[in-house]
Amino acid sequence: MSLTSTDEVKPEDIHNLLEHCVKTAHKVKDGDIEGEFIMERCLVLFSKDYRYSVIKNFSGELCGHYPSKVVFLEYQLSEEERNSRKKYDEVQSMYDVPKMRELIKQARYARCRSRFPVPVILYEGKHVCRSATLASGAEMLGRTGLDFLFSPPDRPQEEVRDGGGLSNSDTFDRFRGHDINLLKTLTIKYICDLMVEKKKVKFGMNITSSEKVDKENRYADFCILSIPYPGCEFFKEWKDNSYLGETMKFDWSQDYVDAKLDVPDDDSLLNRLGLDWRRYRTWDLIQLTQNYMKLFTHILREGDTGVLIHCISGWDRTPMFVSLLRLSLWADGVAHASLSPTEILYLTLAYDWYLFGHNLPDRVNKGEEILFFCFNFLSYITSDEFSVKSSSSVRKVSRTDSECNMDGILLDTDHRRFSIRGSNTSISSLGSCGFENAPVFFTTNPEEDLHLSNGNPSVSISARYSPAASKLTSETAAHHSSHHSSCSSSPMAVPSSLRKVEASRAASPGCGSWQVVSSCGSLRGLVSSHDSPHSVGSSNSSGRLSYCQEAVEVVESTRYKKLDAVRRIFHNAYVNKIASRTGSSGGIVNFLDQFAEKVGIRSGRTTQV
Repeated sequence: MSLTSTDEVKPEDIHNLLEHCVKTAHKVKDGDIEGEFIMERCLVLFSKDYRYSVIKNFSGELCGHYPSKVVFLEYQLSEEERNSRKKYDEVQSMYDVPKMRELIKQARYARCRSRFPVPVILYEGKHVCRSATLASGAEMLGRTGLDFLFSPPDRPQEEVRDGGGLSNSDTFDRFRGHDINLLKTLTIKYICDLMVEKKKVKFGMNITSSEKVDKENRYADFCILSIPYPGCEFFKEWKDNSYLGETMKFDWSQDYVDAKLDVPDDDSLLNRLGLDWRRYRTWDLIQLTQNYMKLFTHILREGDTGVLIHCISGWDRTPMFVSLLRLSLWADGVAHASLSPTEILYLTLAYDWYLFGHNLPDRVNKGEEILFFCFNFLSYITSDEFSVKSSSSVRKVSRTDSECNMDGILLDTDHRRFSIRGSNTSISSLGSCGFENAPVFFTTNPEEDLHLSNGNPSVSISARYSPAASKLTSETAAHHSSHHSSCSSSPMAVPSSLRKVEASRAASPGCGSWQVVSSCGSLRGLVSSHDSPHSVGSSNSSGRLSYCQEAVEVVESTRYKKLDAVRRIFHNAYVNKIASRTGSSGGIVNFLDQFAEKVGIRSGRTTQV
């Protein structure tokens, strides 16, 4: 099936993509036919905004866990170029593709699992690259030996004998020298290492290395940033902690954690960021992720060279930050500008996660929900401090130490669709119905997500609040209540008990048509860090609403609206295709039952609202 730039990506395509990803981990050697279709769709999406070259990896000869067609973005298309749709063969590539491929063939041995540096994002001529960490000497020698034994007869043997007959030191120099040449070709200056270890050790053996502990200081020409970040197993704890990132801190005292955060203080660009990195051990999961995002954004905005991001294998933590960066730049309108929320979501899920080897089936089976955390975290980077645009040209967002939490749901009587208005333990900080503040829909019909994937629906934000007042004015409350009535997610009659919830909600000083800024400085969207695809019960046994003590009026930005739309489309697909199939006690059916009992639709304990 051939694809063109006019083919539209629909929400149902996100559902189908996740359904495929949760069943199959991509390996180009396995002849993944569906994976090839996904690859072609990604190329179409790239072509809408960029001129690119392709490095062929059809049989996995470069890396078995990389895409069959590795994309090297060259430059961003102008509006005229987008409209003209000039054929690629009419324009000469900026890269010498055969020479680049030859360099990659040699450089790949220097990295764990042959996961060589790949440019995946382009911003103002600067590349964001991804890779695995450096391979150990044993892996480098072992991989060259295996390639020699199992290389096809027609393959030139000098390609796989590059390390033959050399001492360990010479082998390190040769392969890591190729790796350094590749990085310099891509104009990379900053190397950001997310490993919490200096070297990965298993059974007493060093199975990987890293640039920060290279004994010969071969990477001295680069600025190496050791920014340790918890591995995917930590997100099992996040899930078990009711998806509460604000209350979780990584245990930096564990025996295997020997890497310390090290951001060079002699680099003038990094010094201008103004973060106190010495306090990193006191940061919770949300703050740690936010501050690393500020670091990456600052390097791209203020620097004139590219950045390499890697963890150990480069398929869990690495795609998380790459995906967040791609979405952040898209929300700023400086990358993939012509893509809709559904299209950019498809691109980052397919290319950044699936085609680069993220093993979603294994992660889901183990409960390590780093993928869900990534897209849930979008609600924490909506403010302008995470934007690459000039800070002087955007409105500063004030902060408050209060956060808005409330109980209340709206449930269809046919139990096929429900929307969450807010919960103390699962979903909070919900505003009034609209594009920015619309309820989260969990639906078995992806077509109902179409309104999230198009342009810029109209928005009504008019609530005002005085810190000295104890409640919203009746006029604003009336507007808020009527607005909800017109935007109800359910075509069915709403039970009277729910109307009481809505009336109480309208009179609440904590939840008008605004967004609340949390104590960690994040602009709170529909789903906070404790959005759970499995659990939506409330710990508020008294049945009373919890109110914000303070609130701020925030004019929603385009950045917020775009990131929020992506997050909601993802959340809908994730709940339908992944969370509902895990078989956990907090699955879809169970919390539908909880909802029904909570509002008195289904028999059970009587709930007073």
